[in-house]
Amino acid sequence: MTREEKQALVDELSEKFQSHNSFYITDASVMSVAKINEFRRLCFNRGMEFKVYKNTLIRKALDTLTSDTTEMDAALKGQSGVLFSKESGSAPAKLLQDFYKQQAYGKGVEPKPVLKGAYVDASIYIGSNQLTTLSTIKGKQELIGEIVGLLQSPAKNVISALSSGGSKLAGILKTLSEKEEAAG
Repeated sequence: MTREEKQALVDELSEKFQSHNSFYITDASVMSVAKINEFRRLCFNRGMEFKVYKNTLIRKALDTLTSDTTEMDAALKGQSGVLFSKESGSAPAKLLQDFYKQQAYGKGVEPKPVLKGAYVDASIYIGSNQLTTLSTIKGKQELIGEIVGLLQSPAKNVISALSSGGSKLAGILKTLSEKEEAAG
């Protein structure tokens, strides 16, 4: 591969890193071609992309990001495939978990592809033990929806209290007036 071809790959990868909210680095080196194709098909069906790159090219592309990605060096060992997602940061983790279930990995067998590291909204997660954590991360739209719901909740409570308070107050006044008439 010529220097120009390598630079073109780094530029392509750098553009993908900058245009995607999250990406996962995995190791699929011991998977058969049929299993890798099955995994790629699942990725495509869910709007994600999986592609294998050399670690040196990944490192050069990571250096173009504005955030510090030196922690990702731990994930750049062996063969690396990058799983890109424009959806929430948890979508690739859920895809990996679903793929593991389809493959019916037994206890003691490490599922493939192995998660080596993930970059989600400028946060870095290293190791396959982070998969459960990554699968529970809420996306930007989910968080915005929750915040809007929380902000609307107090206003709804005040309006509800005011509207129900008026009828309660009228009921109390009516009861007091009936007591006065009965007593008087």
